[in-house]
Amino acid sequence: MPLRDRRIYEHPILAFHRGRKVIFYFEGQPVEAYEGESVAVALYALGVDVFSWSPRLGRPRGSFCMIGKCSSCFMTINGVPNTKACKYPVREGLVVERQRGWGVLRESASVENSTPISSERIETDVLIVGGGPAGLVAALTAANYGLDVVVVDEHFKLGGQLLKQTHKFFGSVELFGGLRGFQIAEELARKIRESGRIKVLTSSVAYGVFRGGLVGVASESTHYVVKPRALIATTGAQERSLDFPNNDLPGVVGAGGAQTIMNEFGVEPGENALVVGSGNVGLIVAYQLLQAGVRVSAVVEIMPEIGGWFVHAAKIRRYGVPILTRHTIKYVEGAERVERAVVAAVDEKFNFVPGTERTYDVDLVLLAIGLEPDSRLAIQAGAVVKYVPELGGFAPIRTRLLETTVKNMFIAGDASGIEEATTAMLEGRVAALAAVSRLVESSASSRALEEAEKILNFLWNEYRASPLLARARRGKEAVSIAESVLEELRKKYPAPVSFG
Repeated sequence: MPLRDRRIYEHPILAFHRGRKVIFYFEGQPVEAYEGESVAVALYALGVDVFSWSPRLGRPRGSFCMIGKCSSCFMTINGVPNTKACKYPVREGLVVERQRGWGVLRESASVENSTPISSERIETDVLIVGGGPAGLVAALTAANYGLDVVVVDEHFKLGGQLLKQTHKFFGSVELFGGLRGFQIAEELARKIRESGRIKVLTSSVAYGVFRGGLVGVASESTHYVVKPRALIATTGAQERSLDFPNNDLPGVVGAGGAQTIMNEFGVEPGENALVVGSGNVGLIVAYQLLQAGVRVSAVVEIMPEIGGWFVHAAKIRRYGVPILTRHTIKYVEGAERVERAVVAAVDEKFNFVPGTERTYDVDLVLLAIGLEPDSRLAIQAGAVVKYVPELGGFAPIRTRLLETTVKNMFIAGDASGIEEATTAMLEGRVAALAAVSRLVESSASSRALEEAEKILNFLWNEYRASPLLARARRGKEAVSIAESVLEELRKKYPAPVSFG
């Protein structure tokens, strides 16, 4: 320890401007990190693969999603167990320990260094839960109409999925065409900071919606009770996993998790990778791995054809990376990290074909098999949801203006069904305009509705009209309802809360 330095110092696109060095303590040993890194990333960069061991079987756990949606990076930080190390920023003097099982909360957990928990009540016009592309655009839109806005995000910085996107966006200047995802995040965050109407609560969790239209929000030092007139849920999505033997070993990482480690923080997620899934995400991340100096042994795809765009497949093929269709992963092997992976061909019924196994000596198996909407907050509030395969899972029923069956609760971005960042930003704007139309005086309300209709017409009649987005369009059509149907659903399935 350190086993090796995994930080990336040369990259063809990215320049990693790390903060000043800090010292924290990992299992009693002082280690160096950089301000702006999470604890999980700092340890990963030092060669630490195992963050904890599972409660029942004592199996090692390492990085997976890296956005706080799973429990793979639970660690004991300053004596508090089950802390998500991927969302906890490094600070001078932190005491970090790996934990076995659920860990133990010590009575003396850094009492001398702890800050008393304070309470604060906030009344605001709009509460936005999620600081990704949809949430940031929604916040700016509502603030531009003179509304007071609170943005809550679990991460210690704003941007969501944009922070790890290095490719340039297509489209017009208004849709950030020509900018890379992380540049869009920087621009939106700058505008948020400059707004006098937006209060930002980072490193904070909206843990529940309660009767009376109250939302509980917890940070490390403050408990907030927020009473908004409207709530916009832009809670994003979570990585899907895949069933195969040893799929829980460190080194089996979600595509987004690898992007966070690599693109956001400038750390190699592995030395030699196998990518499972040939959709656009799998192909793009495979190329990003190559840019970061990671060898990609192969991309495997269970379907008979590549799922992503030809242009993305062509990029990695130029590097000599094979794409094996009708193949998938069979199992991985390793002690406390992936050491090799076995893939095999499948038949028309997706059964493995005997004798077709191929073994790859890899330390990283990247799962790019899709996302599912994080609709938990909407469900907890009582919103009616529907399982839609085209959207990745359960998504809230909503009107054309993105209002759920909970009065004045709107949904936007991947939380409303999986698409991509441009659509998320457009939906964020629509949801905010819909909220504005409910909360401001009549002339501004009419203006907001007119603007929302223009965006919706573009979104449905032009943007989603592309054959490449046909699947997403079908999914969104499946959960879109008329206002009259919304009222019927509210009577049939009354929500325990409402806003207004």
